[in-house]
This record gives sequence, C-alpha cells and structure tokens, in this order.
Amino acid sequence: MTDLFCVADILKEKDNIEILTHHYPDGDTLGSAYALCLMLQSLGKHARVITSGTVARKYDFLKKGVEMQSFEREFVVSVDVAAASLLGENQAEYEDIIDLCIDHHGTNSISAKNSYVDANAAAASEIIYELSKAMDIELTQDMASCIYTGISTDTGCFRYSNTTPCTMLIASELMAVTPNWHQINTEMFEVKTREKLNLERMVYDTLEYSCEGKCALIYTTLEMQEKAGIGDDEMEGLASIPRQIEGVLLGITMREKADGTFKISVRSNKDVSASDFCARFGGGGHKAAAGCTVEGDLETVKNLLLSAAREML
Repeated sequence: MTDLFCVADILKEKDNIEILTHHYPDGDTLGSAYALCLMLQSLGKHARVITSGTVARKYDFLKKGVEMQSFEREFVVSVDVAAASLLGENQAEYEDIIDLCIDHHGTNSISAKNSYVDANAAAASEIIYELSKAMDIELTQDMASCIYTGISTDTGCFRYSNTTPCTMLIASELMAVTPNWHQINTEMFEVKTREKLNLERMVYDTLEYSCEGKCALIYTTLEMQEKAGIGDDEMEGLASIPRQIEGVLLGITMREKADGTFKISVRSNKDVSASDFCARFGGGGHKAAAGCTVEGDLETVKNLLLSAAREML
C-alpha cells in the first residue's frame, strides 16, 4: 500500500498518463478521472480519460477544461475501479498494465504496481481532493466541480451512511470554489427525462418481496428498455428504489444486458452487507452498496438471487 504523498511523487514524475474508469461510469469514477486529468494537465503533463460503456449525457460538463491530447501511453492509473472485471470492454487491454490504482473499496482486487485504497473515504473523489493537497495544486472551478460531483453522487447527496464529518468539510471547501454546486445536485438527483419516468413506471410493476418483506427485488429487461425508448446512459439510479421501501434490508435490482447476463445492483440497510451478498456471485463493493454480474435468463437469475437473500436474511 502506497501512501498519498508517494502517490503524489509518482504522478509528478510520470507523463503520458491514461486514467481508467469503471464500466458504465457513474459520477464518482468520472469525477475522479476528470479531476485528476485536469490536475495533471495543469502541471503541464499529457493525460486523458479512458471510459468503458455508455456515459450518461448529464456528465458531459465534467469534461469542461480538459484538453484533448494525443500521445503514446506510458503510465496507467485506475480510479474507483474495485476489480479488473469492472473495466468492462477495456479489461483485456489494461488489467495487467495498471501502474497505479486509486480506490475507496475495501474489497479492491486490482493488480497494480502501486495502490492507494482508503476504505474510509466516502468516494474516490474524496481521495482525489486529498491528493490535490499532497501535490500542491490549487483547485480550479472545473476541478472542484468534478470532485464535488463524485462525492455528492456516491453519498446520495450526503444522505448515505458513508458520509463523514470529513466529507462535509471537504464539500464545504468545494462549494466555495464551485458556485454551481446546487445545479450539480439538481442535475444529479432531480431532473429526469420522460423516457426515464416511463421506465420507472414499468419497473414498479416488477417489484417482488421476499423474506417477509425484508428483501425487495426489481428488474429491467431489454424489452422494457426498448419500449421506454431509453438508452444505457439513463439507467442509473434505479437501484435506490427497493432500499427506500419501509422494512427492506436488502434491495436487489436486476438489469438485463445484451450479452445474456444481468447486471446486479444491491443496496442494503442496517447491518446487512450488500458486499457480502454480491461476493457470493463474484462481485463486491461497499457494505451498503455493491454489485455483480450473473449469467442466465430472468427467472433463473431471479431465483438464484432470492435464494441467496433467504440464506442471508
């Protein structure tokens, strides 16, 4: 485990840096990646962000100020990527050549030459904020907007249990630098397209309870997605629906993919561990939020998940 000042020294020495996000990137992995890219470019270095899967349009503003640079890769950094499988379409090319891993998942299994994993950080973007201090970089408005987005989205706008006093102090400093923080919250948590609302209406009809109401499961199929007229870039956020139900300790969201698998997102309450649940299927994450991928048809996968839920609960 490398300490944060070592990470700062390593990055100061390197150039021609590629920054990897996880598959179907969310606000934290994108916020971390683009903030780090801006930081490195501010030092005169060549850097670019490599994503995997469709990126939601609402995150386009994170690219503001980032220079499009052409160079031959010399150094690879992954941010907010807990396992090689989460690199998605980039896994084959990058999993064995990651030079530096920066993450906040205690279950991190990335094989990198150097790693900095802080499981106490509410978001990977929180680590990037601390890294900016270690590198003596004064945050610009664009950098602060990226970091704020990452922290805000991974804490559910500071509502989740991973939010700490340190998280709030960092957020307050970021708010002083980026006056559009309230617009970021609105875009991330309130604005929805009509297509997204149509899909959510169908999702509620799939809701199924188990374990005397302690487990709630919902799903989306490719057919539902097509009927709603919605793309992969607008699927984020559905996983919070089951956990919001009174009495639910384990909320499971199944999302059918074109490759014959289901992307599983699990959210939990109280002492139930979403990470332990997903570990049964080769996944992982945090205690309150985790994910995995399970191959099979709808009924087969659903029965597997509900059986595991009954064992756990």
